[in-house]
Amino acid sequence: MVGPGSMVLIGAVALLIFGPKKLPEIGRAAGETLKEFKKSTKNILEDDDKK
Repeated sequence: MVGPGSMVLIGAVALLIFGPKKLPEIGRAAGETLKEFKKSTKNILEDDDKK
């Protein structure tokens, strides 16, 4: 599990690598990817329940 200290370190490294202008764009893309993944897994589970 990732603790609060690790999250701060990951955020600082991401800020150094990508810069402050790119981080919101990357976060948005990650959020949309996660949303699509959840939607796909939900559809797969619903298809299995129908069988």
